[in-house]
Amino acid sequence: MRRTMLVGLSLAVAAVVAVVVGAWSDLELESVALVGAASGAVVALVPDRTPLARIGGFLVGFVAAWIGYAVRATTLPDSVSGRAVAVALVVVLCTLVVAATRDRLPLWVTLLGAGTFAGAYELTYVAAPPEMAETSLTTATTLLLTLAAGFLAAAATAPVVRAAVAPKTLPAQRPNDDDAALSDLTWENVR
Repeated sequence: MRRTMLVGLSLAVAAVVAVVVGAWSDLELESVALVGAASGAVVALVPDRTPLARIGGFLVGFVAAWIGYAVRATTLPDSVSGRAVAVALVVVLCTLVVAATRDRLPLWVTLLGAGTFAGAYELTYVAAPPEMAETSLTTATTLLLTLAAGFLAAAATAPVVRAAVAPKTLPAQRPNDDDAALSDLTWENVR
């Protein structure tokens, strides 16, 4: 319970600092502070694979969403079907990268990266699709800054998760006659 409170408090401080520093330096982090910090915290807190694999997977999804917006802006019609194709493209890209890495990058974190970028960028994109090159870069930069703040705040205060130790296997036992008879059963032998 204390650790949870510490993580939450440090994440809140990181988000506030991101907003304040962003306002002082005219970085406009306010619009993505919560989504970036929260997503960074999730990447830090979920004990699946290594932190590097989680960050890498998040960035893969992030880039996949960016590609989806680029394809949407340059080649797809501004219609329901065009948006549907863009969404499908992003999910397929995430899935293909995860498959290509043989699940070294988790699918959930690539989808989180794609969804985080899409959630932060969609309204900006809809306001001016032809300006996608400029506006997406601004959104990506501000989002990555707040993501890093959230990741570092959560990782610094998160509980240490120890890897599960595989149980020792028992020595192979010689099957008795009943086990041997059952092991000879196959679908063809049953028919």
